[in-house]
Amino acid sequence: MFGNVFRKYHDWVKYRRAVDELSRLSSRELSDLGITRNEIEFVARRTRG
Repeated sequence: MFGNVFRKYHDWVKYRRAVDELSRLSSRELSDLGITRNEIEFVARRTRG
């Protein structure tokens, strides 16, 4: 049970970190990566796995 809670928390931390880092980039930098601001949360969700 605690392992599952810990894993979910760890996944959430990775997700928030990715969203924060991507959000700090300029639109030009995001474009160079091939993503838009609207896709940040989608891209960040993929980093959890």
